[in-house]
Amino acid sequence: MSSKRFKKLPENTKIEKPDTIDKLIPVVKKNCTTKFDESIDLSILINNKQKKNEINIRTAVNLPSGTGKNIKVAVVVEDDKQKDARESGADIVGGDDLIEKIKNGELNFEKLICSTSMMLKLSKLGKILGPKGLMPNPKLGTVTDDIKSAVKNAKAGQIELKNDKDGNIGLSFGKKSFSDDNLIKNFNTVLDTLEKEKSNLTIKGDLIRNIFVTSTMGVAYKVKLGKNF
Repeated sequence: MSSKRFKKLPENTKIEKPDTIDKLIPVVKKNCTTKFDESIDLSILINNKQKKNEINIRTAVNLPSGTGKNIKVAVVVEDDKQKDARESGADIVGGDDLIEKIKNGELNFEKLICSTSMMLKLSKLGKILGPKGLMPNPKLGTVTDDIKSAVKNAKAGQIELKNDKDGNIGLSFGKKSFSDDNLIKNFNTVLDTLEKEKSNLTIKGDLIRNIFVTSTMGVAYKVKLGKNF
């Protein structure tokens, strides 16, 4: 049974004409009628079904306005580098001891960063970390010897763009409390990143089929796309 709050939301938004993100953000915010600071989310469908192969995107993007979330970051690193990792802002730091804790199911973090030399040991825990989306990856900047920058990026608003088997990419790009300009900056950064990915792919037709924007407890609106996708 729908709540009174939900019944007050607009109906059949999918039949409305697509509009630009700057016009839609105020509308989506208006629908944020809950007591908490709702996330503003994107649902992107890419054209991943190609004749010769499927398109698989997996990359990281640093949102200039952040995500509005406090990300708990763990770092697996050699003993002599653990002090630097802590000073860089990591919430959990360890070496073999942290790997053992992870092996025993202690996954009280949201992002895991690992130094290059420790990755061989950590890779053995793929069955534990993989299904949770926590396995460090060089392409995402989470397997690196520049631990300081990796932690800084994770804390500042780095997110992962990854499509599922049906070509869907879901992500949050800010909060209701963000200014419209900051949300637009984050949105444009996501699209710029996908445009760069497109240039590295062999793809026939557009990369993006459609984009919908919504809030955590709101309804979705279709975003009008430019000619580059």
